[in-house]
Amino acid sequence: MDSLSSLLDGFGTALSPVNLLWAAVGVLLGTAIGVLPGIGPAMAVALLLPVTYGLDPTAAFIMFAGIYYGGMFGGSTTSILLNTPGETAAVVAAMEGHPMARSGRGAQALAAAAIGHFAGGMIGTCLLVFLAPTVADLAVDIGAPDYFAIMVLAFIAVTSVLGSSRVRGFASLLIGLTIGLVGLDQMTGQQRLTFGSLELADGIDVVIVAVGLFAIGEALWVALHLRRRPDEPIPVGRPWLGKAELRRTWKPWLRGPAIGFPFGAIPAGGAEIPTFLSYVTEKRLSKHRDEFGKGAIEGVAGPESAASASAAGTLVSMLTLGLPTTAVAAVMLAAFQQYGIQPGPLLFEREPDLVWGLIASLFIAMAMLLVLNLPLAPVWAKLLRIPRPYLYAGILFFAAIGAYAVGGEPLDLVILLIIGLLGLLMRRYGLPVLPAVIGVILGPAAEQQLRRALQISDGSVSGLVNTPFAVTVYVVIALILCWPLAKRLVPRGRAKAS
Repeated sequence: MDSLSSLLDGFGTALSPVNLLWAAVGVLLGTAIGVLPGIGPAMAVALLLPVTYGLDPTAAFIMFAGIYYGGMFGGSTTSILLNTPGETAAVVAAMEGHPMARSGRGAQALAAAAIGHFAGGMIGTCLLVFLAPTVADLAVDIGAPDYFAIMVLAFIAVTSVLGSSRVRGFASLLIGLTIGLVGLDQMTGQQRLTFGSLELADGIDVVIVAVGLFAIGEALWVALHLRRRPDEPIPVGRPWLGKAELRRTWKPWLRGPAIGFPFGAIPAGGAEIPTFLSYVTEKRLSKHRDEFGKGAIEGVAGPESAASASAAGTLVSMLTLGLPTTAVAAVMLAAFQQYGIQPGPLLFEREPDLVWGLIASLFIAMAMLLVLNLPLAPVWAKLLRIPRPYLYAGILFFAAIGAYAVGGEPLDLVILLIIGLLGLLMRRYGLPVLPAVIGVILGPAAEQQLRRALQISDGSVSGLVNTPFAVTVYVVIALILCWPLAKRLVPRGRAKAS
């Protein structure tokens, strides 16, 4: 009851005209910036940080939260329509959303994503209100072996269900892990695969990799096949979800937060792991598995709901522990320190108006984003009616701007083109793109957690399985790997028995 009364007081703060205005500014900026590939909500918050020096802290954080949630909404728009993820959490949305858009169902994909974000954000924020202390206690107890096990689960789960064969899936993962090795070794400072270039010492940014593999690779692939096929504009489709689509999406919308919120609360990769795992879960549970890869709406609804819920989970660790689990949370932590406020266990006692006003504003931001994005779904989908030569020329232009904005180095454009050519070759030889992106995102973090776990156990491999949580995760991994073999043996056994 204390949480409910505090939340009601927070609504009193968040519903003031000035704070409502800043929430609206935040969601509009976040949506617009999320649409641009390469910018993302973290950079948006960082760029706007100096602008908020003169603002009241509550107003500033309400605007930052609006940017965070709006960036996730906007990132899925270009991911679905143009196969160009605006930020890494939107990578999975391209897997099913873009085939839906190409088949004339772009408006439905956008509507499923918007409602999924709304449902995930609302459920995640409710969990934030009631479960923040409990989840924070659990997060403290998770160590390096557990983090590594979670990341291995993400590698195996996604790689084993994508592509025409597991071998190609693991080959794609190996490409991503190799790209993730570029830069300085985080433990020793040694250069790896930099070829003596100082610009590569910081590694290759995951946004450049995602935009290169998805946007540039797709544009080049379309350009190669454009002369063979007539260039017909893609129909927009009806701007609402039918009864059959609602029956297929309501369960993924509710399952997404169960995966996204816990992963957002622990420092294990932000929204990327839960979106990957949500996609795998929906593919396993779906009655329409044959549609996956061709435009299954469950593959949009579940991951987008998980992504939004993970954003609420991220705020749990930041507010209760002062532990940033994503880039946005890290920038917001810097903003707290800028105002002389230290997030941690005492924050809810020392700054109750700020904390509960911020949490209440999340509910308001979700409602604003749904009202803003749902009616605009058919409008955004009309982008697909632009003739493809002009459309993909625009994609290349904005992709180049986004890649250059990441680091401001001309070398980034060269890397973008090289990775785009790699994406073209992967399409040509049937390698799924998503495992490569997973390898780049999670590879360096998995390596760091592996080495930490081995250091703690003095190099003993048993240090990787010395917790019940890690053992449980490895059992799940073993089941995933053995299930296809078991499925082949069971029918044979039945046939012999009969």
